[in-house]
This record gives sequence, structure tokens and C-alpha cells, in this order.
Amino acid sequence: MPQRHISSENIVSRRSFLKQSLTLPGALLIVACAGPVSNTTSSPQAATTAQATTSTRACSGTPTPSQTEGPFYKPGSPERTSLREPGLAGTSLTITGYVFSTTCQPIAHAWLDFWHADSNGNYDNTGFRLRGHQYTDKQGRYSLETIVPGEYPGRTRHIHLKVQALGQSVLTTQLYFPGEPRNDSDGIFSPELLMLVQNTSNGQLATFNFVLALQ
Repeated sequence: MPQRHISSENIVSRRSFLKQSLTLPGALLIVACAGPVSNTTSSPQAATTAQATTSTRACSGTPTPSQTEGPFYKPGSPERTSLREPGLAGTSLTITGYVFSTTCQPIAHAWLDFWHADSNGNYDNTGFRLRGHQYTDKQGRYSLETIVPGEYPGRTRHIHLKVQALGQSVLTTQLYFPGEPRNDSDGIFSPELLMLVQNTSNGQLATFNFVLALQ
């Protein structure tokens, strides 16, 4: 299925940030996972600088670690790049990045399936609210529009997902937010799975690049 694209305009804004994160030059396609960096400024220049730092980080070739699926996974989610719905409360969050092999080559048409709690920490177990899957484009890029999930007892703030290259095994893992008070007390939390998060006047912008071990 074709990957849906998010349009961007050449202005210094949220759209400009997304355009930069999705149009990296080929020489920068050796990126590994986004590191645990947090920026609380809404300055477009600061966001651009932080994004450039992540983009130029050399690929270590280390596979993204797996984590538990948890009790709330549901197969058969709809294909969509936005999980936002009318009336859905919460801070807007956009996550962008790439899926790479351990040789740092982008993986086209990789499947990503996301699910997470709403802003109150509740999962929709009857329908598919805040659940959806998508595929990377020819450059291995993905982009997800959603909201910042809430916490629930025993866990820090997180997003669940599965990633799979065509004909390969599925990676099940989770993504985390830097600076969360419960990160240190959560027994599942891994600093290797921290997203790079920017706080802006339009919500949060995050990046994370996955590395898959192909067979």
C-alpha cells in the first residue's frame, strides 16, 4: 500500500521542522536511534539545531532493543498516519524518523503498528482509537500524528509499536519521553528507546530511528 505523505511548506514553522526531518540528504541516511535529548524551547532555530545534531549522528548498526508487547495490543488496526480524532483531548504529538538495517540502509515499505493510552492513561480495548499502522516510503521514512499519552499505574509515559521489514521477523518495542519523573522507577524503561522531543507552541515534535536486524 502506498505511504501517505504529510505536506510541508518552506517556512520557518512546525511544517518546516517536519520537512527537515523527512528530507535528509542521502549522506545523512546513516542515522541510528535518536538520543535522549529534550528541548523545552519553542524556538524554530533551536528545534532545527537539535534536529541537525540527531541527523548527523553516525549509525552504530546496533539493532533497536525489543520490549514487552503488554496486555493491550490488538491486531487489525486501520492503516493511517494520523491517530488524532475529533474530540480527542491531549497535547498534539508528531513522531518522525526512519527505519534502517544494521548496515544503515533505509528500509522501504517497512510496517509500523502503533498503539498507546489516551491522555488519561486509558487504552481503547473495544475499538481502534489511538491505534493504527503505516508503511515507510521508498526512503525508509515514517511520520505519525497523535497525542501525548497519559500515565497509568506502574508505568512511565510510553508508546507501544511493532516494526517489521518485508519477510522479516517483527520487532516489538516501546518509545519513551525524556525527563519523565517515572522513567527511573519504571522497570521496563530503557534509555536506548528515548525519543528526541521538541516542545513547541503547536505541541510536541519527536524523532526516533529504528534499526532492524535482517536475516
